[in-house]
Amino acid sequence: MIINIKQYRNIRSLALMICLFALVVSNSACSDDFFDKNPLDKVSDATFWKTEEDAKLALVGCYKTDGAWSGEDFWSARGVMFLDFMAGLGSEKEKIPDQFTNGTLNPSYWAVESYWANTYRKITTCNNFLSRIDAIEMDANLKAIMKSEVRTIRAYQYFNLAFFFSDVPFTTKVLTVEEANSIPRTPKSQIMDFVEKELEESAAGLPAIRPTSEDGRITSGAALAILGRVQMANKKWSPAAVTYKKIIDSQAYSLVPSFRTMFNVVNEVNKEFILTSQYQQDVYGHVITQYLYPETYGGWHQFSPYNELVKQYQCTDGLSVEESPLFDPANPYDNRDPRLDYTIMISDRTVFKGVTYVSRPGTNSPDRFNRYDWSGYSINKFMDPSFDGNLMNYGGNWCIIRYAEVLLSYLESKLEASEAIDQSLLDETINKVRARADVNMPAITTTNPSELREKIRVEREVEFAFEGLHYYDILRWGIAAEKLNRQFTGMKLTNDPANYTAFKVDEEGYLIYQKRNFVKGVNELWPIPQSERNVNTKLTQNTGYPN
Repeated sequence: MIINIKQYRNIRSLALMICLFALVVSNSACSDDFFDKNPLDKVSDATFWKTEEDAKLALVGCYKTDGAWSGEDFWSARGVMFLDFMAGLGSEKEKIPDQFTNGTLNPSYWAVESYWANTYRKITTCNNFLSRIDAIEMDANLKAIMKSEVRTIRAYQYFNLAFFFSDVPFTTKVLTVEEANSIPRTPKSQIMDFVEKELEESAAGLPAIRPTSEDGRITSGAALAILGRVQMANKKWSPAAVTYKKIIDSQAYSLVPSFRTMFNVVNEVNKEFILTSQYQQDVYGHVITQYLYPETYGGWHQFSPYNELVKQYQCTDGLSVEESPLFDPANPYDNRDPRLDYTIMISDRTVFKGVTYVSRPGTNSPDRFNRYDWSGYSINKFMDPSFDGNLMNYGGNWCIIRYAEVLLSYLESKLEASEAIDQSLLDETINKVRARADVNMPAITTTNPSELREKIRVEREVEFAFEGLHYYDILRWGIAAEKLNRQFTGMKLTNDPANYTAFKVDEEGYLIYQKRNFVKGVNELWPIPQSERNVNTKLTQNTGYPN
């Protein structure tokens, strides 16, 4: 029987975490006898790892992403989305991701500890799987595929650790408590080399496509897409272009025609999604919709996009708001890239399920911006009109990598490798993304390197807003300090800013909202969690943080 990730989700939250209970790298005080116990009423490593069915269950444990309220990792909906709030696309109500880039980040911040611990927890689960799977007698081909899947998952985790923390503890085996509490940091370059090798080898052993019954399991395209991110982060432009071309040439993926409905639960299995974390309503749901929805629609209105993102959406003639004759400062949301309306909820303009979103002050709307520390905007991108269930029990999958990223990354890699760029290449990459049926933006025609570079960067920002990619982008582009050291604004409040006194506005009439104070030369990396350093004296601290 081929494992169906969704089918086994109920088992994930029962047997899997129990059978892998002794395998988490722990930074808290633990006694040796805890690891020696073999509970009579629970599955353990001593009684597991006997059959092919055990291997299938353990594989699900490696994929496992905690549902419900969990987050702060690189696999779950909330943890991935938080990265874009760190990147300055907006603010979160409780400022949890904001604190990574507002100048207050410190080694004791619980969210940093959570990203670290949750990522190592998944790595340890993968290490345990790989250390034990060979002892099981089962179909050799199936075993090889499983191992490639797990190596890919582990490589993705190590890549993110090295990207955000730089040098980190590295191991491919399950550690004892003593080993875990004394392991030093391994240089980032060594980890990146390992990650590249793992992904290259794993991609070669994975199938190009999966049947619908295996949706969520990693393909060769997923391993290559992660590899492409790694290579771009390390400025290996020519190898990255080769990697992305392999995905394109496989013809396993394509763009879906509708940007607006792509993220609805009824469309969660499609040809554009390459890597997803899997959920299922009533069995293994999550709560991103509760966070996301404005209060008018039963949510918490947890997220507030910044106007700086709104301004990035071009006018329908393909020109920026600074250049286009179609831009009307008095009606700034008209004549814009359709993805603006698909992505951002705008007061008195956006309608969801027949109800207009209102955030203006002076109204009785629960979403009026001055009722809380809101920008006046909300996120529309993942609002799902096809879903009528409990917002705390949403079953839609979360897309981590999709084919549009492959196309734009291929073009960027070719550009940065100083390879020839012609109209044909533009039409096969960026212009395909812009030509979706419900987007239909004008084609890009410039091949001037500096002009094209800027257009690619803007395209990535508006196409992938709130999908967790922008922080990765501005860090690898080296522009995080530039983008995050500034005053951010919110919704348009007036066309007469000189005489408007109700709220502070800028010279264009937009709400003066929040300011970030990203520390250049420090905040490009996250601090090593203090809780880790308290038990492991071999862990040094990143530059600029309290030692």
